[in-house]
Amino acid sequence: MLGRFGLPLVLMVVAATPVVAGTLDDIRARGELRCGVNDSNPAFAYPDGQGNMRGFDVDFCRATAAAIGVPVKFVLLTGTERFPALQSGEVDLLYRSTTWTMGRDVNLGFDYQGINWYDGTGFMVRDSMGIASALELDGAAVCVVAGSTTELNVADYFRTHNMTFTPVVFEKAQDVRNAYDAGRCDVYVNEHGNLAAQRIALENPAEHVILPEVISKEPFGPVTREGDDQWGDIVRWVLNATIAAEEKGITQANVEELSTSSEDPEIQRLLGATGTFGEDMGVSADWAVQALKASGNYGEIFERNMGMNTPIRLERGLNRLWSDGGLIYAPPIR
Repeated sequence: MLGRFGLPLVLMVVAATPVVAGTLDDIRARGELRCGVNDSNPAFAYPDGQGNMRGFDVDFCRATAAAIGVPVKFVLLTGTERFPALQSGEVDLLYRSTTWTMGRDVNLGFDYQGINWYDGTGFMVRDSMGIASALELDGAAVCVVAGSTTELNVADYFRTHNMTFTPVVFEKAQDVRNAYDAGRCDVYVNEHGNLAAQRIALENPAEHVILPEVISKEPFGPVTREGDDQWGDIVRWVLNATIAAEEKGITQANVEELSTSSEDPEIQRLLGATGTFGEDMGVSADWAVQALKASGNYGEIFERNMGMNTPIRLERGLNRLWSDGGLIYAPPIR
């Protein structure tokens, strides 16, 4: 079949398709996975007392690196830095509280590889203000992170309810928290999970309350550059592997044993005892074993970083498994 100018149509399609170098090959040649995170967000990514990175997002970065057999280098990015860093190749992957929106998906040249955290924008205020609802915030000064979906959510909410506010905008979440703690604004706006995490870093956490309103949908997940399906498959299925592992009772402690002893066909396929999924993605047969040994299953990652036995004491809520009434769900391993 000929195109408009007599050229074979298939050649025209190929010529119009962007060519993207293999991210997996680049990572292996470099000898490390470069994962973009936000280091000013307790529970999601933060340095511990020894300078080691910890957190929910950090654990998913480590699992991804382990699945391909390389160490991980954490690249600390603000909200405005994250997308240019991914576009330029400074990082291979974003695990950085990055909401999946249509605009980001179709306009920026990115692919979202699943959802690892469901949340929504909320409001934190001082208990002494005596405020019980966000509808009482007319005229408030609001601290918010620049370049975030939260900025737009707040503006939409106040406009919809015929209220006014004064935005107090900072590039880094830590600067927003510090400004709120210093009394430079009345309200701290962020996702509910982030607010719970940031509250413990305030001078007097017990003096602050998170209001009940949730004013948006904020699905977070790993982000890669468009045009590299192999790398996208690996990132997506490492995330799915942590979820499937929780569904099947596979833990950081028992994964190695189950990789040789389980008679469950889906566990056998996931852990590489049968099938060729590792080979099909260009990684080793035990890719999921290595990922789970590094970080554990989804539930373990959650409980370790923000569960009820941590200072944050966050309920799983929407982030429960689907079988427990939540939204966390992995496609079948078959």
